[in-house]
Amino acid sequence: MTYSHTRVVVNMSTSKPPAGKKTSTHTSALSSDRRQRRSAEIRERLFRAALTLFAEKGIAETTVEDITNTADVGKGTFFNYFPSKDHILLAFGEMQLRKLEEMVKTARSTNEPMPQFLRALGIRMTQEPTRNPAIIRALLQAHLSTTPVREAMIDLQNRVHALHTQMIQVGQDRGEIRSDLPAADIAYVFRQTIFGTLLIWSLYGDASLHSRIETAFNVLWSGLTPRTVTTSAPLISSVSGPKE
Repeated sequence: MTYSHTRVVVNMSTSKPPAGKKTSTHTSALSSDRRQRRSAEIRERLFRAALTLFAEKGIAETTVEDITNTADVGKGTFFNYFPSKDHILLAFGEMQLRKLEEMVKTARSTNEPMPQFLRALGIRMTQEPTRNPAIIRALLQAHLSTTPVREAMIDLQNRVHALHTQMIQVGQDRGEIRSDLPAADIAYVFRQTIFGTLLIWSLYGDASLHSRIETAFNVLWSGLTPRTVTTSAPLISSVSGPKE
């Protein structure tokens, strides 16, 4: 094939289509964009309506019809976006995971000290709507829900644990966190501490959440600070890692 022939092919491929065809394609693209925006808007309305109702009534007392009425959409529309109301909580969990991923990315790029990062993590992750005890109770219920939801929650928790482990390892590499225990074990205990604190607080539902997390971290940190091993006996981890 000659160069001139190649040039002709290129010119033919970039020639303007008939005006009618161009208009039709452009209209179709705009229509598709509108449908996508509309779909995203409806999903967001359902998601926000469900969280509001879970906070007000609890997940057990909230029906799909309650959610669709609050979101001002037809009842059947709900199932185009979520298989069940429990899956709303999965979407919420994914949203929290993305928030954690962004925080980890920021901590890495700014070289934020790991003690400072971990101390603030519990506070940052419990901003609204997580600061509502009914939402916390609903999330705990989701872990005991149907098998598909429970398995998805376990997968979500495993990904959270992996991120925590990464940051603990960074702290160990910097000499900020004790390195005589596996990072995965420390991350597991850290997550249990936050999770347990949320569970206890959700029973009271008062204004003490942040102070409870701060107290829990202070106790936990007393065992995480770097130390010099003065005995020859090996340290044995009392945590065997995630049991999920």
